This record gives sequence, C-alpha cells and structure tokens, in this order.
Amino acid sequence: MESEKKYRYIDREKSWLAFNARVLQEAGDETVPLLERLRFLGIFSNNLDEFFRVRFAAIRRLSLTGKKGEKLLGGITAQQLVKDITAIVIKQQSESLRILSVIEKQLEKENIIIVNENELCQEHQNFVHDFFIQKVSPELVTIILNDLAEFPLLKDTSGYLAIKLVMKNQESRLLNVLQGKKEIRYALIEIPKNINRVVVLPSIGEKQYIMLLDDVIRYNLSSIFNIFEYESISAHMIKITRDAQLDIDSDMSKSMLQKIATSVKERRVGEPVRFVYDKTMEKDTLSFFLNRMKIDSSDSIIPGGRYHNRRDYMNFPNLGRHDLLYTKKAPLLVEGLSLEGSILSSIAQKDYLVYAPYQSYSYLIKFLREAALDPKVTTIQITLYRLAKNSQIISSLINAAKNGKRVVVQIELQARFDEASNISYAEQMQQEGIELIFGIKGLKVHSKICVIERLEEGKTKRYGFISTGNFNEVTAKVYTDVTLFTSHQQILKDVSKIFEFFDINYRLQRYKHLIVSPHYSRSRFYKLIDREINHALAGKSAYINLKMNSLSDFEMIDKLYEASNAGVKMRLQIRGICSLIPGVKGMSENIEAISIVDNYLEHARVFIFCNDNNPEVFISSADFMTRNLDGRVEVTCPIYQEDIKKQLIDTFEVGWKGNVKARFHSENLDNKYRIRKENESVFRAQYETYNYFKNLHDEQGNVS
Repeated sequence: MESEKKYRYIDREKSWLAFNARVLQEAGDETVPLLERLRFLGIFSNNLDEFFRVRFAAIRRLSLTGKKGEKLLGGITAQQLVKDITAIVIKQQSESLRILSVIEKQLEKENIIIVNENELCQEHQNFVHDFFIQKVSPELVTIILNDLAEFPLLKDTSGYLAIKLVMKNQESRLLNVLQGKKEIRYALIEIPKNINRVVVLPSIGEKQYIMLLDDVIRYNLSSIFNIFEYESISAHMIKITRDAQLDIDSDMSKSMLQKIATSVKERRVGEPVRFVYDKTMEKDTLSFFLNRMKIDSSDSIIPGGRYHNRRDYMNFPNLGRHDLLYTKKAPLLVEGLSLEGSILSSIAQKDYLVYAPYQSYSYLIKFLREAALDPKVTTIQITLYRLAKNSQIISSLINAAKNGKRVVVQIELQARFDEASNISYAEQMQQEGIELIFGIKGLKVHSKICVIERLEEGKTKRYGFISTGNFNEVTAKVYTDVTLFTSHQQILKDVSKIFEFFDINYRLQRYKHLIVSPHYSRSRFYKLIDREINHALAGKSAYINLKMNSLSDFEMIDKLYEASNAGVKMRLQIRGICSLIPGVKGMSENIEAISIVDNYLEHARVFIFCNDNNPEVFISSADFMTRNLDGRVEVTCPIYQEDIKKQLIDTFEVGWKGNVKARFHSENLDNKYRIRKENESVFRAQYETYNYFKNLHDEQGNVS
C-alpha cells in the first residue's frame, strides 16, 4: 500500500521546490533581461525563506516527534523528507550562485560593475568611507560575543556578519603564547534593514558601480573595531531562519487582536530551522557559532556563498537602464466600464470582468470610492487578506465610514507574515468606526468578496465584486487575477449570507449559486467531476480544464484519476505545487499538466467543466489543497454571462498554447519546457493574453 501511495502522488514539498527551481530557471534564462534575472534570483531567495519558515518548519516539527507521518505526507517519512529537502536546497543554492556569477559578468559587459571591499578604486574609497560614517555607522548593532553568558537572539532571516578577530600577543596573554595559541575574539554585526542593501557608487565615465552594504561594512571594519589590537580580522555572512508557526493562546480575557499581536512578537524566538553560512568560513568560526547557537544536525545547515538574503535583489536599482528590463505594458481599459463616469451604473446593466495586470486594477478602487460618496449607498461589506503598504482600499473604506456608511470588514489577522500590518490596519479602522470581524476559530478567511447595498426607488439593490486575488493594488501589478463586477442579485445575496455566517457562524448557510468552503466545496466539485465521468461513460463530450496555483489534496487527486480512467480529458495549468502525476497509463493517461512561470505571477483560479459542450465556468479564491477545501472560508463563483464565460475559456486556451515559458509537470520534477513543434511560431502566453484583451477592447470599441 505504501509503495502504491508513493507512485500515486508527488510530495508537495518537493513539488514546491520544483516550482522554485522554475523561478531559478528564469534567473538563468539568457533571453530574460539582465536586471529582471536579478529580480528572479531575489524572488527565488525570498520564496525559499518563506518555505523554511513555514513548510520545512512543519515537517521538522513532525520529524522531531518521532512520528513518520507517511499517511500525511503521501508515502515518505518526515525524517527522510527533512534530509531530501536539505539535499535539494543545497543543490539549488549552488546553482543560484553559479547563475549570479554569470549575471555579474554579463552586467560588467553592460558597464554595470559590482565591486567588493577589495576592489574599490581610488575615486570610490572616500565616498564609501563617508557613506559608512554618515549613514551606516549610526545604524549598526555590533556585539562582542566571547564574554556573554547568553548568545544574543538572532532575528529571523536578518543578515549578520560573523567576525573573527585574531588578537596580537601581549604579556598579559603569556599563557596563550607559551601554549602556542592566539587569542580569538568573535563578534556579530547585524546588517541594517533600513538602509538599501544595494549601494550605488558614483559613475566613472560610462561605467556604473554597485556595492553591497555588507561590503561597505567590511571595508570599514577597522573603524568599527579600532579599540582592539588585532593582527587579522575576517567577516563572513550568516543567516538564521526560524519556525514561523503562530501559537495562539486560549486566554478568553484577551481580544483576538491582542492574541495575534502577542503571537507575532513571540515568532521572533521561534526554533531555528535553517542556518546558512558562507562556505569559505573557517571551521573554528563555524563551530563557535553552531555551538553557541545550539544548532545541531537536526536543523538544516546550508553552506552558501559570500552573500545571503539575495531577496534584496528584488529591489535592485534600474540605474536608468530600461533596456535591461521588461518593457512595461500599460494596463488596458475595459470597454463599457468607465474610470471617469459612474461604475455602478455600468454594472447595473451587465457584468464585467477585469483581468489584472493586463487590464486596469483601478476599477476596483473606483468602485469603492464611488460607493463611499454615493448618498444612496448605505452599507459596504468586504473581506481583506493581504493589503498594500499604503492601502487605497483602507483609505476608501475609511472615507465611506466618514460619509455615514455602515462599513463591515472581515480582516484576516492570521494572513501569514502580514499579521502585523493587518493588526495596524484593524486598529486604524476601529478608530474610524468601521465594524470589524476577526474571523472564525479554526478557519482562515481567504475569500475575496465585496458587496454594497444601495437604496433605489425604496428598495435595496446590491452591487459587488468577487475576485481570485487579494485586494492589493501593489501586487495587482504583477499577480494575474480576475475580478467579476456584478449586480446579479441572487449571487450577491449569497455573498451577504457569507457575512451573516461570519457574524453567526454556528448557523450553517445555504447558497444557491456560490460554492463555499469549508462546507460545500469538496462535495460540489466531486459532483461536477462525477457529471463529466458519467458523460464520458455515456459517450458524450467530457473534459475538465483547471487553472490554479496548487493541487495537492490526495482525495481530490484520486477523483481526477478516476475521471481520467473514465475517459475525461483534463488539461491543468498549475503554477506551483502539483502532487498529481500526469500521463501515467491506467491512472492519469488523460491528464496533461503544465506550469507557466514568466514576468507575471500566475495567480488566477479558473475552473471549466465541459457539461456536454455547454461549459460551466467558475472563478475561485481556492486551490485544490486540503486547507482551501476543508479549512478555510473560500468562495467559488459561477460565471453566467456568455461574453465573460468566453473570455475565461479563451484565455485558458491562450495559456495552454504557450510554448515559451510553459513547463511540464512530471514525476521526475525536471521542469522540461514545452518544445515548439517544427514550423510552430513563438507563442508566449502572457504576451498573447495581453494582446487578446487589447484586440477585444478594440473590437468592442469599434462595435460601440
């Protein structure tokens, strides 16, 4: 039975690492603009940090209990998985260093030169010294370690320089001299986070120079340690990653805000799950830090390069070199949906789909701003998960409250790594009189919904939107998501019922149109799949097309295998984790699965069921993961309007035809690209999706 399970599923952690390997492929792709390749290296590094803080930490906790966890993990033991993950990550880290070296050499050819402390030319030495004295030195935290009773707490994912000072022999240290030993002192320097890691040095002629903050500090070590008499000094970077699990206490006297805030503060002392160090560090220095930090072989110890926290490359300055970046495409307008006139009056006539970032995300902000000012609008209800730093969404909701509207916000305080930001926003909204709902015990609210109530001719009419992505105007520039704007009264009545469920969650709601987790999604999706199975067995047309971020629920995978065996053709666009093994005879021979990783992050969830050539189309906040089906509040919305249904079917087909950035999911996790057939033209899915909407806008404009 165990061997069968290993054969039927791909481990989700290894599949996720394969996804991050696809991000790394983009960094290594010679056809990607150079500065974008650095950005992908940053994304790879940032992804890996989050993976260790969450997923690896969970596997490690399981392994330390002594339990094997094979049923939970799909056939592999937790102990073996910890070892496998470490081996994969070490290999990926090595590849990332190779790619970085190649990029740096190619940047030099473009007259962009990254220098370290030993490579400074005369013209830059004074600049770097002055920059250190004025900007860096006041921010430095430097700790001498030898005489400390307790080792200081290292911050999660912060970068540190591990300093080794070999002291000069003096008479007071005669015993060490007689024994032939040198006195060694160790220190730590925390690399400041509030100074840009990438320091731009003055240009010389056509050449532009870059220095990392780490090396600015290295260059000035003599200034930092000038009170010590040493004969040599070295600095190597280290980084620790901690378990990011939140432990929420059960004290009934505390509010949910207080509990989450306390738990976020306690996260800083979470157990170490990864220690990354510069592999050129001397063995005695490495041993000192591992021993003092109590890191042993049960933790993931990763030898790395000279620099860690390469996530900072996500913010590498463009240096005015737009030729080394992707050409930015202006978001398109949606024909019939105005950013200047009334958006509500347009939605009253028909539904509209906005597919960001191809189309403008400003429609969502415009909707809320109009609702905030409209005298006929009485109520706004919305769910919030992840928000921008200076959120226009929050600004619009506060504006509505100041205009006397009843504003109800369900804000998810446990949105991973956004807890502190959401707590701050929650406190801000409370002060403005906005009603807050903090969710349901044991259930995260991951749905993306909004409904407003407007008095029209003495009756209440609803308007709203349902989305596949977060209401975050910053990430909407790089995340592909679809939002349905609608005045469909029955759908919006269901949306209102979800807010009733938030308020009184012991009462199970019934929904006529929406598919809502955790109560109905699994059973409803099973019925949709069963219908395709029955149609296939009856000789009718039967197919399922699914676009999502992750597919890892074993029972759902088994259901898709069952459909494949019945003859249902399935095409899956799964950006990230795919635990399903496609193309296996007798199990999944009718299933193909690809992943598209390109300039934008594929984030939309679109489900298409053939229904004997009368397709049913849905958009959703949910992936086919156990947590989305059974452990969160998620919303899947049917699309009834034919033109929008066609847009979603068409754009799925555009994605499927991609032959530039599409890779196949496979049991080998080898990320093989879809190869163009002979005489087949280049078809880059994200570019062609933009062109699709541009052509659609032009056609509709001509018709009107």
